[in-house]
Amino acid sequence: MKKVVVVGGGLAGLITAYILARKKVPVVLIEKKQYPFHRVCGEYISNETVPFLKSLNLFPSDFQPPHIDQLQLTSVSGREAIIPLDLGGFGISRYVFDHFIYQKCVEAGVQCQINTEAESILFQNDQFEIKTNRQTHTADVVIGSFGKRSKLDANLQRGFLKKRSPYVGVKYHIRTQHPANRIALHNFKDGYCGISNVEEGKSTLCYLTHRDNVKRFGNLPEMEKQILYRNPYLKKLFTESEFLWERPEVINEISFATKAPVENHILMCGDAAGMITPLCGNGMAIAMHAAKILSEVVSGYCEEKISREKMEATYQQQWNDHFARRLWAGRQIQQLFGSEWTSNLAVDLARYVKPAANYLVKSTHGQPF
Repeated sequence: MKKVVVVGGGLAGLITAYILARKKVPVVLIEKKQYPFHRVCGEYISNETVPFLKSLNLFPSDFQPPHIDQLQLTSVSGREAIIPLDLGGFGISRYVFDHFIYQKCVEAGVQCQINTEAESILFQNDQFEIKTNRQTHTADVVIGSFGKRSKLDANLQRGFLKKRSPYVGVKYHIRTQHPANRIALHNFKDGYCGISNVEEGKSTLCYLTHRDNVKRFGNLPEMEKQILYRNPYLKKLFTESEFLWERPEVINEISFATKAPVENHILMCGDAAGMITPLCGNGMAIAMHAAKILSEVVSGYCEEKISREKMEATYQQQWNDHFARRLWAGRQIQQLFGSEWTSNLAVDLARYVKPAANYLVKSTHGQPF
């Protein structure tokens, strides 16, 4: 049986490793951190994933994730619209969910290399060599699930790095009075902030801002006071909530540029293959669906039913068919957010032109799988 190495233990990497291990494929998972840990993420998952998760016994029902069926939009100046989410979703922290799936991977027989960083990946003579800070692995298939931006992207000279991204992502966990069934998206100058509930009565507050906002005021707390507080909903959130961490999780240079799902024979998934804009709230759903597609194609190759060329071409085609349009739609919709005029327009569309609002939501969501 051929051997698979998964580099990066986010949702896409974990679920792909888990499915392949259940099919008796030898799998090594390399993750540079130790579970559980926090990630910059909105922590809302579309219900399109529920049948898939339940079929694998991966739905986190023991954590009683809140059901979300309502979207609140506010503009920079504080206009508000509330619209129903037909499909809806649920909220759970990555701290809990990733750890939960990691434990399932261990039970399934995945060889997990934690606190281990992949330093290079070389493909030659139809085989991979993966060097880490601990040892060198060989594999027949490498799956790249190393997130939004990694040293490996630079080593592989991936095209999206040529254009620097101006976006900074910031995430907190808070306790506040937020309706359990609602996800909110609050606009501010050159950015937007999402909030939704997760397990144990906590809420995730995650925002995307332009780096010029941070540079202008020197630090995040001052920038939040001067920029985010101009939206009255955000001012209320920041001043009346209990912040549960001493400092937030932060990630720089978040890129929404087009990426290739296959590079140097490495099969990319999750944010390594392409990232939907956070305001769409579907990055985790896409990661899970990609894991389903990828695991099916890779298992076919490992069982010698298809060639490497067929495996790569099939995955690239299926990835583009399922996700390229959704990522494009997210980039277009993002242009409606982050300024007073366009955010007022977006809110007015949601309030007064219901078909338009429904179309915007559906264009970034998939069907249950």
